Amino acid sequence: MKKYNFSAGPSTLPEEVLQQAAEAVLNLNNSGTSLIEISHRSKDFIAIMDEARSLVKKLMKLDDNHEVLYLQGGASLQFSMIPYNLLKNKAAYIDSGNFASSAIKEAKKIGSIEVLASSKDDKYTYIPKNFEIPKDVDYLHLTSNNTVYGTELKEFPETDVPLVCDMSSDILSRDIDFNKFGLIYAGAQKNIGPAGVTLVIVNKNLLGKTDRNLPSYLDYQIHIEKESMANTPPVFAVYATLLNLRWLDKQGGVSEIEKKNREKAALLYGEIDRNPLFRGVCVEEDRSLMNACFFLNDEATYKAKFDELVKQANIIGINGYRTVGGYRASIYNAMPLEGVQTLVNVMKELEKIA
Repeated sequence: MKKYNFSAGPSTLPEEVLQQAAEAVLNLNNSGTSLIEISHRSKDFIAIMDEARSLVKKLMKLDDNHEVLYLQGGASLQFSMIPYNLLKNKAAYIDSGNFASSAIKEAKKIGSIEVLASSKDDKYTYIPKNFEIPKDVDYLHLTSNNTVYGTELKEFPETDVPLVCDMSSDILSRDIDFNKFGLIYAGAQKNIGPAGVTLVIVNKNLLGKTDRNLPSYLDYQIHIEKESMANTPPVFAVYATLLNLRWLDKQGGVSEIEKKNREKAALLYGEIDRNPLFRGVCVEEDRSLMNACFFLNDEATYKAKFDELVKQANIIGINGYRTVGGYRASIYNAMPLEGVQTLVNVMKELEKIA
C-alpha cells in the first residue's frame, strides 16, 4: 500500500509523475535511451528545458520582463546570489523564520542589510507586520512560507521597492500576482519537483546595476543568456519538475489547486482546533496552507500511541522540525485530500481511546 508522505521535503509527488519519470529513466520518449544518459545539448533535452520554462510562465502568468531559470545549489545558494546581483547600496529583510535568518546572515557578508522586523522574539510563531519600508533600499526580501514553523505571508507589501521572495515551500500553491516581484526563488523539492534544481524567476530590468565583476555562475545574466544551461543542468530534476508542472496545468492551474489546498488545510486545522488532545503551533491568522504544525497537549501520555496509530495508517514524515518538536503535516499540491482525511481519522481515533 502506498504511504502518505507528509514530509516537508523532499515532498510527495503525484503517482503519475513518479511513473512517467521512472519510465523516462529507462527509455525517454521511446528513444531507446535513458533520460539520465542523454546530452543536455540534445534536441530531446532542449525541448524539455524549453517546455519547463514556458510552463512556469504560463502557470504564473508572467510578463515578458520576467525570465525563468533552472539553477543548482538550492535556495541556499540564492541567499548569496541575490545580494551579489541586486545589492548596490542597502537591502531590507524581514526575519520570519530560520531560512529567512539564513538569508540575512549570507547577505550581510556582501553588503549593508537592514532587518525591518522579526518574529524571533516569539519563536517565529507569527508573521511580522506593520513595518515601514525605506524608499532607498535596493530590494525587500521576504519569505512567503516558513516551513519549520507553519506560518505563511497572506498579503505582500504594496511598494515601489523591488520585492524578492523565497517561495520554496508554497510556490504555485495559491493564485497571486507573480509579476509584482522582482525576483522569486524556490528549491523544487518542497512543492514542485525532486531535489536538485532551483527555480528562479527574475525581472531582467533589475540586473547589471551593481558594477560587480561576478563569477560567471553567480551572474543571473549569464544564465539568462545560456537559457539555464551555462553548465550541465540536473536533467532528471528538471524533467520531473516538468512532469509535475504538466500535472498542475492539467488540474486547472494555480487557481484550481488553491481551492484544493484550502479544502485540505481547513480539514486538518479544523481537527487540530476541535480535538482537545492537540493544539496548533502558530497564531491562527498566519497559518500556512502548506505546513500544518501542531503539538500533543500531553506528549508523555499520548505520543507513543499516536505514533503507533500514524504508522498503522501508512503515514510517514509528520515529525516536527528538530528545533520545534511536535508534528508537521506538509500538505503540498500533490497531497490528496484522502491523505489528509486519513491523518484526521487517526487524530479522532486517538481521542476515542484516550
